[in-house]
Amino acid sequence: MAAEDSERAGFSFAEGSGQLRGSVCAVIVAGGTGSRFGNPGGKQLVEIAGRPMLSWTIEAFDRARTISHIVVVCPAERREEMKRLAIDPFGFATPITFADAGATRQDSTHAGLVAAPENCAYVAIHDGARPLIRPETIDDAVHALLEDTELNGVVCGQPAIDTLKIADSVGLIDSTPDRSQYWCVQTPQIFSVKALLHAEQVAELTGYVGTDDASLVEEAGGLVRCVNTPRDNLKVTVPEDLPVVEALLRARL
Repeated sequence: MAAEDSERAGFSFAEGSGQLRGSVCAVIVAGGTGSRFGNPGGKQLVEIAGRPMLSWTIEAFDRARTISHIVVVCPAERREEMKRLAIDPFGFATPITFADAGATRQDSTHAGLVAAPENCAYVAIHDGARPLIRPETIDDAVHALLEDTELNGVVCGQPAIDTLKIADSVGLIDSTPDRSQYWCVQTPQIFSVKALLHAEQVAELTGYVGTDDASLVEEAGGLVRCVNTPRDNLKVTVPEDLPVVEALLRARL
């Protein structure tokens, strides 16, 4: 990255170390109720490969060279439990603070965004239930955003490889679109703080509800690019996801 790009992004290199010191805050959204997972207490503390799932997610951002701070967004009543089980035992080096989850995903993301330190110019939004994210994937996505001054954000994902169908409410197929323009997107999704705050304000004024944070930025006229990242960044949504995610995690140990 050129020196002027580094300065624009709020980054500097530690003298003699070759390591980035950054102004990117990770916002890990861990506020779900676990309704699809079937656990009234949520899924963030379910044990995977000998540790709470959330601890694996936090560890990846703790090890990422570009992340300077982590905000965990969770229900207020679960904050101490998450801290005790998923944070305190692991000695993470990156500063970690909390924000209270809201009634919707957009509310939770906003809570995390406003809780980010003032010196953070960029924010990486990530699902707490994606414990397979790799530190190098996070860093590569951050650099993809910083290297293109016209972008407002980037999203991790992959071009669609399955055939796609457009169908009605009972499954009758209407058409088969050309999949070459479709991507399956995941998290992290990384934005400038200014762009995401503006997009949230526009959404509030217009009543727009997006299915991810990138859709808010797109709706507000922002420019977001897909970044091709590993397909194993799976999300734990239902119980049958656990054995697959655990096997992949154990294979890395």
